[in-house]
Order: sequence, then C-alpha cells, then structure tokens
Amino acid sequence: MNVLIIDDEELARATLITLITVCSSEISSIREADSVKTALAAIQSQKPDLIFLDISLNDGNGFDILRQSTIKNLNIIFVTAHNEYGVKALKASAIDYLIKPINSSELTTAILKAKEKIATQRIHKNFELLLSNLDSPKTEISKIVVKTMSDIHLIQVEDIIYCESDKGYTTFYLVNQRKVVSSKSLGEYEDILPENHFMRTHHSFLVNLNHVIRYEKRDKNVLVMVENHAIAVSVRRREALIHYFDQLK
Repeated sequence: MNVLIIDDEELARATLITLITVCSSEISSIREADSVKTALAAIQSQKPDLIFLDISLNDGNGFDILRQSTIKNLNIIFVTAHNEYGVKALKASAIDYLIKPINSSELTTAILKAKEKIATQRIHKNFELLLSNLDSPKTEISKIVVKTMSDIHLIQVEDIIYCESDKGYTTFYLVNQRKVVSSKSLGEYEDILPENHFMRTHHSFLVNLNHVIRYEKRDKNVLVMVENHAIAVSVRRREALIHYFDQLK
C-alpha cells in the first residue's frame, strides 16, 4: 500500500511516518507533501492508495485539495489538531478522522479500515474489468488482470512484449524491463489476449507481434523483439508466422 502524508509541519510528518511504520507492516512506500500545491502534484504523479491529510495547511486546507484534485475517490484519513473539523471531514467521505497527538491504537484501526476499503475497491474494479472483457471482442481488450502470489496487477495489453510458460506458470515480460509471474497457464492467457496481435511461436512463448523488430529465419530461427529479447520459433509455427508477415506487405 502506497501512502502520501500531507502536512505543513516537518516534525508532524516525521512522527506520523514513525507511527505508521510501527503500526503496519504492509506499507510499501511513504511519500510527503507540505502544501496544497505539492500535494496536488504528488497525488497526480504518485496516485497513492491512502492519504493522511492535515486539514490546516499554509496555502489553504485539506478540503481545497479534495476540490481541486483531478483524481476523485481518494482514500483519506484526516489528521488535525482541531476537532471542530470532524463532521465536515466525515461528510467528505473520509475513512477516518484522527486528532493530534495521534494514538497508535486509533491509527492501527484507521489503517485496517483503509485496507478493507482498498481491497473492496480493487475487487469491484477487477469485476468491472472482467465484465468489460467478456462483453468486448478479444481485439478490443486493453487491460488484463494478472494475479501473483502477493499482488493483483492490471496490465496494459500493449505493454506486453511476450509471455513465457515454465512448469505451469506464465511470466509476462513487459516494456521498460518489467516482469510479472502468474500461476495460470500460458494457454489461459492465449484465450484472453487479442488473437490479431498475439501469436504462439513456440509451445513456451506467446508474443505480441506489435513488438517484433525482425525475424531471423535462416540461421537462428528466432524473433528479435524490442529490448533485446530473442524468442524461439518452432518449425510447426514457422509457416503461420511467415504468413502473418506476408499479409503485412
């Protein structure tokens, strides 16, 4: 879970970082912002899962951030030294409202509430994506859901360079040298991914034809992909691949 702390007091941010680290082991990163301006930029660039938001800031207040942010449905835990903001904060659909100095048990409860809400949001988002994929032809699918042992990834189809099968697992090789490993078989993803862009070149490989640079058919019989990937082409799949290239002429 990625966290953003918005508070104009450096000591308050440092104290909250320490408390969060002690209260939860599932926080993957904590970023900071000290004003409305820097907060809006951080929200836009980092898209945090959870925001701890101080209401009183030097250049405005936390509600200004909610009004001005182009990203809606933010997961907010308000943090303030003034309890008169409580009702307004909760009306802003905050997950929780903490009064400084922060009590560690109340912070733990607030983080647990946040985790439950975020998990529910992801389930709904994945379900909506599933319905969208079922309602659309394979050629129109833009994202797929890939579950790993620890995470659920929403992968842009256009970012997939190729998929590799290994002992029942499927490894996705993505642009910018990213890699995701799924416990599902390669055949399951072959059924999902658009057939006019993806081709099985080998029993172990499913490639995105949009990322092919060249086909070295004489000596090595391999496809050279972007980012220096070389993919084997089996004799059985070679004819279909050559036919695909002939269609592009």
